[in-house]
Amino acid sequence: MEKDVLYERGRQMRLDMFGEPGIAGMDDADDFREPLQDLVTRHCFGDVWSRPGLDRKTRSIITIAMIIGQSRPAQLKNHVRGAVANGVTKEEIREILVHASLYYGLPSVSDAWRQCVEALEEVGAY
Repeated sequence: MEKDVLYERGRQMRLDMFGEPGIAGMDDADDFREPLQDLVTRHCFGDVWSRPGLDRKTRSIITIAMIIGQSRPAQLKNHVRGAVANGVTKEEIREILVHASLYYGLPSVSDAWRQCVEALEEVGAY
């Protein structure tokens, strides 16, 4: 698939937020996985995450809150790591979790809390 501005911008954002592991999936994608990597890179990060209406920190906060509600632990950990790169603090992540407990319930937020701690520890932010 032809690489364009959205793709290159998305690749750079993934690198900024997630480091080398964030682009490894792109570089290692075979012909079966490449369409997903292209969609995530071009549409998610090259287009939506790059829009001027919200900064990266705000987008990270919103994303964490939504993923908590979806109970997606792997995505949550990944986006917590990215959020730290975008300037979200441990204290802000704690407050997202407290606030989410009102809307998603304690069982799902309790699980999310553990995932957030693990991700924060991984990036040295705990």
